Amino acid sequence: MPWGSALDRREEFVRLAASAECNFAELCRRFDVSRSNGYKWMRRFEAEGRSGLEERSRRPRRSPGRISPELEAQVLAVRAAHPAWGGRKIRKVLERAGLSPPSASTITEVLRRAGVLDGPRAGQARDWTRFEHAHPNDLWQMDFKGHFALGQGRCHPLTVIDDHSRYALEIGACGNEQTATVQARLTAAFRRYGLPWRILADNGPPWGTSGSPQRHTPLTVWLLDLGVAVSHGRPFHPQTQGKDERFNRTLTAEVLDGRSFKTLDEAQEAFDAWREIYNVKRPHEALEMATPSDRYAISPRPMPETVAPAEYEPQAHVRKVCDTGWISFKGRQINCPKAFAGRRLALRATATDGVFDLCYRSHVLAQVDLRQNITQTVLDVPEHLSSMSPA
Repeated sequence: MPWGSALDRREEFVRLAASAECNFAELCRRFDVSRSNGYKWMRRFEAEGRSGLEERSRRPRRSPGRISPELEAQVLAVRAAHPAWGGRKIRKVLERAGLSPPSASTITEVLRRAGVLDGPRAGQARDWTRFEHAHPNDLWQMDFKGHFALGQGRCHPLTVIDDHSRYALEIGACGNEQTATVQARLTAAFRRYGLPWRILADNGPPWGTSGSPQRHTPLTVWLLDLGVAVSHGRPFHPQTQGKDERFNRTLTAEVLDGRSFKTLDEAQEAFDAWREIYNVKRPHEALEMATPSDRYAISPRPMPETVAPAEYEPQAHVRKVCDTGWISFKGRQINCPKAFAGRRLALRATATDGVFDLCYRSHVLAQVDLRQNITQTVLDVPEHLSSMSPA
């Protein structure tokens, strides 16, 4: 699985190792480096500083009056390298380079005079309402961006980002949108970054569809086996996955627009290069102009190499799902998602007589209401954890 150049991997290792929550030995294992080499990278970073890695100038440049031609050239150079970046991002980049840039509005005017602003609202302030989880890896958002043509075949970009930090965990140039492809990509991400507590995905294959008998798929069952809860966006409401939707628009603007690729490998190379820019160098307005790498830390939950069968407490009513998706309980035939065929589910009594939670491991899948005089009595419920099951 490609992860960019060797220098990109070393820079990412050093950033993640600097986190207070980092387990250094676990990080070395995930990056497949010895601890001695890991400490060697840290010593080099500590000795040379970030400027030694990023090759940015520290020369101060002050302009108390009108912006100088030299500084204006710097502004336009950053814009030329990143045509989708506006005044705020360019100002932050120049600050990091040791310069004393003017205000973001002045930079926007420089761009406007140079004729490099696009669109009727370019440079205008916009109102946003943002929600985010409190910690890294509380929630990952995942989706396929719209596919596009290659020289031969099509590319289906799979994007996965951390909700709290906006860190881009995966941008995969995939040849299809099938379960095996997504699972392979997620496996590589889990081995590097650890397991999130929950993943938010869209509706439809291979994710499943909220509120329908196809809510669970082989992919979501695999995630549940790993202890990763799964939820879906509301149908026809892409704003539920607003961060990943916004990320995909940024990917289009900064990587795909005006470019073409012959092969998946060529597209992957471009994705890897831009993922480094997005995570490390590109200031993010939702993060108060910090970068995603400033806020991200790897998960303390490593991906297990093997998964034990589900176990339930003695008071649970355990049933095995038949090949056609049915179980029998208290004289009723109950239709379950076929993705759980061959697996053992548990029914647990709720506070309401005749109503039971239908559970897989620690995850409540649905409710069974025996008060209704019908055969199929499964009611879809939002994904949440059961307080009774240990795994």
